[in-house]
Formats: sequence, C-alpha cells, structure tokens
Amino acid sequence: MLRNTAIGLAAASLMAAPGFAAPPQDPTGTFTFQVENDSASTQKGTTDSYYTSGLRLGSTSGTNAVPDALAGLGRAVWGDGVQRISLDISQSIFTPRATQLNPPNPRDRPYAGYLNATFGLLHDSDNARSLLALTLGVIGPSALGRQVQNGFHDLIGDRENRGWSSQLKDEPAIELLAERTYRLPIAQFYGVETDALPALTVGVGTVRDYVQAGFNVRLGQGLGSDFGAPRIQPGLSGSDAYTPTRPLAWYVFAGADGQGVARDVFLDGSTFRARSPSVDKRAFLGEFQVGLAAMFHGVRVTYTQTWQTESFKGQKSGLFNFGSLALSARF
Repeated sequence: MLRNTAIGLAAASLMAAPGFAAPPQDPTGTFTFQVENDSASTQKGTTDSYYTSGLRLGSTSGTNAVPDALAGLGRAVWGDGVQRISLDISQSIFTPRATQLNPPNPRDRPYAGYLNATFGLLHDSDNARSLLALTLGVIGPSALGRQVQNGFHDLIGDRENRGWSSQLKDEPAIELLAERTYRLPIAQFYGVETDALPALTVGVGTVRDYVQAGFNVRLGQGLGSDFGAPRIQPGLSGSDAYTPTRPLAWYVFAGADGQGVARDVFLDGSTFRARSPSVDKRAFLGEFQVGLAAMFHGVRVTYTQTWQTESFKGQKSGLFNFGSLALSARF
C-alpha cells in the first residue's frame, strides 16, 4: 500500500507539472546507437560484474510524425509543446562478480538477460521535457544474454562465463515509465553557458518499481540543443532527441540521483516463480555521473561515466562504475 501510494503521488506530480512555451517544430528524426559496459570501470576486478553490458538502438521521430490522437494526449496532459514518438530496442546483461563459479555463489547477484522494446511519447516545451513510455520484453534465456556475452568472449579470446545455466528463467516483462526533466539556465559568461537539469522519474511494472530524483549541472555552448546525455533506463537520461542551436554545440556535465527501489526483479528474483536466485536488495541506491557531449553537422556524441552505491547486501568492490557511449545522427 505504501509503495503504491508513493509511486502514485510521484506520477501525479509528473503529470500535473506546469509546462512552458512551445519550442519550434522540428521535422527531423534521430537515430541512436548506445553501449554501456563495465569494461570502462576504474575499479580493479569489476569487469564482467553486476550490470556488465547494455546495448540499445533508438529511433525518435520528428515533431511532424506524431498521430493526432497522441499529440492531443500530450497537449491535454502537459499543455503547449511539441511531441515526438520514440522506439528503443535494448538488451541488458547482469552477472555475479565471480563468473567462473558453477554453480554461482547464491549470495551474489544472479545471472540475467533482459531484452525489450520501449515505445515512448516525448513532449517538449522550451524549458521542460516529459516522457511517457511503455516497455515490453522478456527476461531469461530468450533474452540471449549468455549467447551475446560468451559469443563476444569467444571472439576476443577471453574465458566464457560459466554460471549461465543458473540464470533467471523466462518470463514476460512490462514496465510503465513517466519522467520529467527541467532545463533551468543559471549564468552565461564569455559566451559559455551554465544550466541545471533537475529530473523526476517513476517506474512501475514487473521489472522494477522505483522513484528517482536527481539533477545534472552543465557548462558549455548551445545548451538549449538538448536535455542532457542519454542513458539506458534506469538512470538520469536526457533521451535521444536534440535540435542543434549552433554549428558546434558542446558541454561537460556532472550530476547525481537517488533511487527508492521497492522491487527489482534482477535482485529480488522472478516475478512469477516461487523460487529463483535472489539477493538481499538495498532499498536506496545513489548514483554519481560525469561526462561530455558534442554536436556537429547533425551528429551527437556523448560519454557518461557513472558510479553506483551498493544495490544489494554483500556487494563487493565498493562503488560500482561503468561507462556509457552514445552516437546519434539526425535524419
């Protein structure tokens, strides 16, 4: 009851948040390829551990491609603005720290693969971006986590991870997401701008029930071109759509978020099975991130380095960290 009430109140605040003036229409869409991996970790011994890999292909429409019914929904919920629709296909892979044990340590994070498609409605005003999204997917062997990870290891001549036979079993996944990010200018000096991007996210479904609040602070030129660097959810994400406001737009950023997690299938175990691998989840998770972004000739490149606090009791190596690289092009 308390969990549902908290998530409901946070979602209501997202839906009722006031909008701002509408930005110009932008008929150009965006295509994005993104990879997240713990091989970018600065901690020794953390490669192929915990959240070890994320891959995403994303496509976001221009503002002229949204069906009238969806565009009307966006205006009814958020007020004046422009809308885009988005489609993402992504895969996430999770493993324990000791990947050569078979069977794995029962007190370590379970093996799991997650393959999904996310359909979203983006709504932009001059100083705010809102997102409503529905994710459908599969958790388990059908998500092809073992094949992708060990296939890549075979390709580069590395050892295969041995405990995949214990991974979470196949089950359907559904997730609803609501998110709002504000863009608040701070100051400008010698042609360089600064701003803050506070954000609130609510997710609920069979994958993860959580509330997230955080912010990024940016310094650069052309900050009005986007709402921050993209991330594979969960995490602070400005999403894929961007409209360059100058020939070369760039920025560096730093930020943090806190997440209250009521349930996480990758830690708590299967939604639909009485018995499955699981660990004792932490109810609160903190993240810190730094990164940079550049937009030139319609192409955007972003890199984000993220550090996370422990997500379950007994997690090793202190702050877990991974890198996220995204390449986007307008079409």
